[in-house]
Amino acid sequence: MASSLFRTKSIEQSIQDTEEPEHALKKSLSALDLTVFGVGVVIGTGIFVLTGAVAKETAGPATAIAFAVAGVVCALAALCYAEFASTVPVAGSAYTFSYASLGELPAWTIGWDLVLEFALGTAVVAVGWSGYVRSLMDNAGWHLPESLSGPDAAEGFSFDILATALVLVLTVVLVLGMKLSARVTTVIVAIKVAVVLIVIIAGSFFIDSDNYKPFIPKAEEVTAGNSIDSPLIQLMFGYAPTNFGVLGIFTAASIVFFAFIGFDIVATAAEETKMPQRDMPRGILGSLLICTVLYVAVSIVVTGMQHYSELSVDAPLADAFKATGHPFYGGIISFGAAVGLTTVCMILLLGQTRVFFAMSRDGLLPRFFSHVHPKYRTPHRPTILLGVLIAILAGFTSLDELAELVNIGTLFAFVVVALSVIILRRTRPDLPRAFRTPLVPLVPILSVAASVWLMLNLPAETWLRFGVWMALGFVVYFVYGRSHSLLGRREKQATPTGDTE
Repeated sequence: MASSLFRTKSIEQSIQDTEEPEHALKKSLSALDLTVFGVGVVIGTGIFVLTGAVAKETAGPATAIAFAVAGVVCALAALCYAEFASTVPVAGSAYTFSYASLGELPAWTIGWDLVLEFALGTAVVAVGWSGYVRSLMDNAGWHLPESLSGPDAAEGFSFDILATALVLVLTVVLVLGMKLSARVTTVIVAIKVAVVLIVIIAGSFFIDSDNYKPFIPKAEEVTAGNSIDSPLIQLMFGYAPTNFGVLGIFTAASIVFFAFIGFDIVATAAEETKMPQRDMPRGILGSLLICTVLYVAVSIVVTGMQHYSELSVDAPLADAFKATGHPFYGGIISFGAAVGLTTVCMILLLGQTRVFFAMSRDGLLPRFFSHVHPKYRTPHRPTILLGVLIAILAGFTSLDELAELVNIGTLFAFVVVALSVIILRRTRPDLPRAFRTPLVPLVPILSVAASVWLMLNLPAETWLRFGVWMALGFVVYFVYGRSHSLLGRREKQATPTGDTE
């Protein structure tokens, strides 16, 4: 039994499975498309909201350093993703990578984790987008009834019609083809980046150097609440995180790290890339570099425009412009945030459907979902199923507390991918690698250590919820996935004494 749980699927077999006509995705993406996808999903509420909140409460003007630290942590993971995505150009990202190196049960575990991560991420972003759009509508004199504004905006029963509509429309776009999705994303990302550049360029004229004093404010120890709300690292080691000071920069890095979540989704599109060996590393590393530079620049500008202690938490960029007597830019920022979240939502949904599709093609989920559309060559069945479920979730649920599950899921995936690089280097040193992670095993080990450290800074309640979801995943695997595994059936057929039926 143990051997079946950790049986690995060869790289050659994984690539061969992608060539079956009824399970083959259309290759239409370039390095530019991948970079646009990465920028499109990473730049969202993090740059419009998180920048000010972290500066005011955790790091002050040194938030720029915190973004740089978080960018380095992500770069370590990105180097590992780039090697795998170019070597194993198959849909599924970390799920596919771990199947080739760690085995079937670890692969199922990470796939189940990614399904949760992307589903909640899509729903959370859709609800956030709905809030921005309602705000713009209110400014224009159009008001939605409270019953259609969602549970976050109304008392009693309420359905978020805007969030639901967004997910359903994006589901249709994804069904119609990756190239159409890429074109839509390119237009929206261009608008979003233009807004960010306006913030940086216009805001630089309103910087007051006195607002940078002190650049690293005096440290303040974080007061712990009850144990369920405390960071796990505090419960395990007695380490008390601090706000401000040098240690506060690293506390802030564990928070702003989540503004980078999404660059790993680029790897889920490897199978639909024309030249994955060349373009996947460019797309993953290029999008991360662009986003890191933009985040650092925005944090420097916003803390220079207004003293960190006076920044608002809800809309720091827009309010900073208002505080300097330029409310016009506030409207532009709100528009950019609303438009930008559209791509975040779509690419999260894209990532989830590709992981679900890959697991289905391997038999760990029903094979019914692994058939592609005869005309559009997209995994239309899982896209429709997941799109409808997430649309309902976004419409009925307040997801503030569940958002942290997205964070722990991403970090868990980072750990698995880094370990997989080390293992595959040892088990398959002969494998052609278009891109090689430098300094193996040092870089993957550093990636694991950094990711685990950030995971330990999450509340214990997040770990508890994550554990419940993973336990449910084990039940599904042993009840269905293990007995329907395509790899397992092939092994039986290859064994003379095995059951070949």
